Amino acid sequence: MIYRLPGDDHHLAPYRHVGEPQWLESRRLFVAESRLVVERLIAERRYELESIAVTPSAFEALAAQLQAVACDVLICERQLLEEITGFKFHRGCIALAHRPAGIGPEMLFGTRRIVALEGVGNPDNVGGIFRTAAAFGVDGIVLDGGCADPFYRKAIRTSMAATLQLPWTRVDGWVETLTRFRAEGFTLIGLTPSSTGTDIREYSSQLDRHERIVLLLGAEGAGLSQASCDAAHVRVKIPIRSTVDSLNVVVAAGIALHRLH
Repeated sequence: MIYRLPGDDHHLAPYRHVGEPQWLESRRLFVAESRLVVERLIAERRYELESIAVTPSAFEALAAQLQAVACDVLICERQLLEEITGFKFHRGCIALAHRPAGIGPEMLFGTRRIVALEGVGNPDNVGGIFRTAAAFGVDGIVLDGGCADPFYRKAIRTSMAATLQLPWTRVDGWVETLTRFRAEGFTLIGLTPSSTGTDIREYSSQLDRHERIVLLLGAEGAGLSQASCDAAHVRVKIPIRSTVDSLNVVVAAGIALHRLH
């Protein structure tokens, strides 16, 4: 149903918690923010929507989509929404949706291009990598336990909803999972800033474009663990000036995926 709310209302109560990840996760909910992201959330159709809160102008812009959704649509002034949520969000549109059941890594064994993230704890970086991966046709993402939640509000927004579109799995047994991908015939490529790595330009020029690969990316600073490097078939580097120690992981992912595309 569509509700036009002149003031605070019990329907808005859950939105008081949109900045509380633990509250959201305990209820298996996530937050989608901005008109474009909410549009893509609705278009995916595989997510159960709890409700959508919009300003009058956002409702007018999205009226066709919002009138067809199977959840409550709450229309209220921007100032009220910002008071309820406690922050200024993008373009007057925010939604609550239910988290789907997670998938196991075996669901990605039949694919061609995978990105595996180890210890990438910054949600902006996780979102940026998802967006980059989607742009270069990656089929899925594997995350270890130290990575930020792809369903975190900032990760979804930064990814432009790619975290809602790309299949992903979080695994506990990191090295064991990498070993399973090797056994399934994937070539594991570890990206490293180390001077001992193979130049990615040289490696990509010889890469069979039909080869199934997993690109391993680590956190900025620490990079990949030794165990991940040992699990990789090859370690590659992006040549940069010696006066710079490393690239932002999202930038590095973009360069590497472009080379390996």
